[in-house]
Amino acid sequence: MKSRIAITALNTISALGSNPEEIWRHYQNSQTHIQKKLINGETQFVASIPDDLQTQLQSIRTENTQYQHLDASVINAMWVARQAIEQAKWGNDRQFGVFLGSSRGATQQLETYHRTFLDGGTVSPHTSPTTTLGNLASSVARDLKATGPSTSLSVTCSTSLHAILNAVAWLRSGMETRFLAGGSEAALTSFTLHQMQALKIYAKDDAEYPCRALDLTKTYNSMVLGEAAGVACLDINPEAIAIAYIDEVGYATDDAFTSTGMSEAAICFQKSMRMAIGDTDPSEIDVIVMHAPGTIKGDLYEWQAIQQVFSHEKPMCTTNKWKIGHTLGASGILSLHMAVLMLQHQHFIPVPYIPIPTPRKHIRKVLVNAVGFGGNAVSILLSR
Repeated sequence: MKSRIAITALNTISALGSNPEEIWRHYQNSQTHIQKKLINGETQFVASIPDDLQTQLQSIRTENTQYQHLDASVINAMWVARQAIEQAKWGNDRQFGVFLGSSRGATQQLETYHRTFLDGGTVSPHTSPTTTLGNLASSVARDLKATGPSTSLSVTCSTSLHAILNAVAWLRSGMETRFLAGGSEAALTSFTLHQMQALKIYAKDDAEYPCRALDLTKTYNSMVLGEAAGVACLDINPEAIAIAYIDEVGYATDDAFTSTGMSEAAICFQKSMRMAIGDTDPSEIDVIVMHAPGTIKGDLYEWQAIQQVFSHEKPMCTTNKWKIGHTLGASGILSLHMAVLMLQHQHFIPVPYIPIPTPRKHIRKVLVNAVGFGGNAVSILLSR
């Protein structure tokens, strides 16, 4: 049996805030945090980090002149990373690795610098390396003075779970004993929003719930973008004090030549879930936190994959995108945080506009799914 990985801390920042108690309190109500916001002169549905937290995040830039040129995705990652290692009580021991990812990367800075270039033909000397993907993990590692390996990665919307996946592989290999892993996304830009609208997957309906993630009866796409960052502190030490454990991980890539890279049968999800479940009795898995982006096909295909894998008793299924939007590369770590909170509080978080599933007596294990364009799926099995 492979070693379980202890999650010793997990910190996120999103439209729900950053305090774990506050986040849990928000999960207890049926209110969405998706709002209309003016983006580059256009009103758009988004789920943004609250203004009071934005002020605190911006204060990081005053600490170092080099931080003034960093993208918001990097600043947000720094914030949650600092909080996480404090929660994990890693103290002054900085021997740990950093795996961080983003789908869009430093898109705010890149778009700003590119606009300046088109307007005047000049390029800021800070454009590189601050807009390169590698700047994410290296900046956080430098800020924390981490002495282990630091790697940035981008695997579209499954990025942060791929970061967890890679960290688990390193820990089990014996090459490192602790890792900080997760993702960050600050892509509420006009360019990114228009890309989603061009795909005809963005929400338009001004209803109580603009994003109808996991509503399998909807007749229109309803994805909404959110911004967020999150990291988990992972430890291979069996004596580490854990808030939850990673029992196993699964991964797969679909072979469909579709616009999203995922087949109607969601073969990638079927394979990743079966790999993560392994020898575990499927009846022990009480909850699945689905990727469920709020699109007609994305939600339905993942649901059909779950029917194939859990052919008898289905776990309770849920998602958080109706509340916090789709945070792209950070979405997986936000789902992971939701799963850990359910394990800690022994309370299922439902989707308010669909029937509540048959309740389980206890929440013993939770399966977390993520997938991105390209059909790159990851499933992570958590336990108390």
